[in-house]
Amino acid sequence: MDMHRLNLLKKYIIDSQIYVSLMGTLFAVFFMFEQDIIRTPTIALIFITYFSGYLYTKYQDSGKIFYKVLILNVISGLISAALIIYNHNDGRLVKWVIIIIIGLLYDSKFLKYFIRKIPLFKVFYVGLTWALINSWLILPTFHPEIFWISLLFITALVLPFDIRDMKSDTVVTFPRLIGEQNTKYFAYFLVFVSLMIAIFYLKPEYSFAFYLTSIITFILIYLSENGNKDSYFSFWIETCSGMPLLFMLLHWLIN
Repeated sequence: MDMHRLNLLKKYIIDSQIYVSLMGTLFAVFFMFEQDIIRTPTIALIFITYFSGYLYTKYQDSGKIFYKVLILNVISGLISAALIIYNHNDGRLVKWVIIIIIGLLYDSKFLKYFIRKIPLFKVFYVGLTWALINSWLILPTFHPEIFWISLLFITALVLPFDIRDMKSDTVVTFPRLIGEQNTKYFAYFLVFVSLMIAIFYLKPEYSFAFYLTSIITFILIYLSENGNKDSYFSFWIETCSGMPLLFMLLHWLIN
């Protein structure tokens, strides 16, 4: 693939927030399969929620573009609400609204104070949002093991991004506080605990897929450096959240 095509791929897939939204959706679908509750409207709801949320966060300071994004978010919200009303129940709608509010509190410039400004808390908050989608929104009842697997794993994946931004961040982050190497050790620990929970509580084939994902995640965290290209983080690190389902698909194809 030539450089022009790579640039187009980065512009229209990665920079557009489609890729991270897709990976978040794949992570949720992995747990949906594990719980045997796979439903197409739910998958669509998850992707739309991630995509509109990441667009909102990215383009807040983009002037006229932000108003277009805001209109798109309103349309996405109406579609999401319709998906829930016609395919689920009022309880699922309440869960979705709560998660949307949590997302707005993370990074909304119209608020005087928002979560992203709180030192060290950002990484856990991102993990919390993803964990609530995986363990609460898509399931009939709250699943604590899936919550902790998701929270710890996604928090670990956010830490390399803090390594990437450690020279430009205006708030205290783990790399700025404890250093790059200690941040990696912390990320290893989070992935390890997440893996242990997965081994004990997920079905064997799913825990094995998560085990393979954890090995690759360890390697990618180890190779994370402040001087790496942005694509290392926005593609390779982001891909980790989609790997459990990709390994399951490979398992199904082989068997």
